[in-house]
Amino acid sequence: MDFRLLEYFLAVCEELHFTKAAEKLGISQPTLSQQIRLLEERVGTPLFRRIGKRNYLTEAGQTLKDHTQNIFHELEQAQTEINELKGLTRGNLRIGCSGNHLLTETLISFHQKIPGISISVHELATEETKNGLLDNKLDLGVVFLPLDDEHLVSMELYTEELSLAVARTHPLARHESVMLEELTEEPLVLFPEKFLVRQMIDVYSRQAGIRLQPIMELSTMDSMLQLVKLHVGSTILPKSYLSMMLHSDIRIIPIVNPVPQKKVGVVYRKQKFMNVLMTAFIRELTQTFNSAEPAGK
Repeated sequence: MDFRLLEYFLAVCEELHFTKAAEKLGISQPTLSQQIRLLEERVGTPLFRRIGKRNYLTEAGQTLKDHTQNIFHELEQAQTEINELKGLTRGNLRIGCSGNHLLTETLISFHQKIPGISISVHELATEETKNGLLDNKLDLGVVFLPLDDEHLVSMELYTEELSLAVARTHPLARHESVMLEELTEEPLVLFPEKFLVRQMIDVYSRQAGIRLQPIMELSTMDSMLQLVKLHVGSTILPKSYLSMMLHSDIRIIPIVNPVPQKKVGVVYRKQKFMNVLMTAFIRELTQTFNSAEPAGK
């Protein structure tokens, strides 16, 4: 729909008088009347009703007015934010996250929009990110939730699931899904206990009445997958990460009954001033996850 027609429409809504609205717009009254008739043809119903010498909005007109005001408000907000972004020619942003893959798409799109910003991303355990935020060593965190601390504010992004990764030739590779109980005799390569992914595995294992004892503990997901490819053992990692790793020699198997899962969100310090840079990055991050709707971390 032509925004010019909506501008004319709002002017008539404000004045409820075609001549006054035309003068305000700097056009002739016949031209304004013709434009409103065109708009009514497009929406398929009258927008104004004339009773005596006064004009009134119809129910359809009131509905269109409400939505049009919202549209123009959002456009003003967008222009304000764009103007703020134009002023971002330099700055630094320090981010802690539970996996660099969580930020890849956001970092690319953010850099394209604001190339002058310096961003440092640190792959940390959730507790380490929490401490970094509280010590003002980090500006933002992308971590597993909840992260209970009265000094932190968090916002959910999506729900992460854990999946099993095995070598393509592994006997379990033929399975459509597995339960944790089936992994009690499986040689596993897992995170150390300080990582929340490991803590999730341990919690769900206890609930199932079992204990999964890894043959090896490593702190990076890449190194775990390397050991899977070398047939040293299997591993349990965030589904989002595994989905990004397109290894023809690795099979990803869902874990079911129940599915180990946890919310992931963006976190920042409550007392910290939310500058334009932080706000812009959080907005970009949110848009990334809303559009992608990832199934995992």
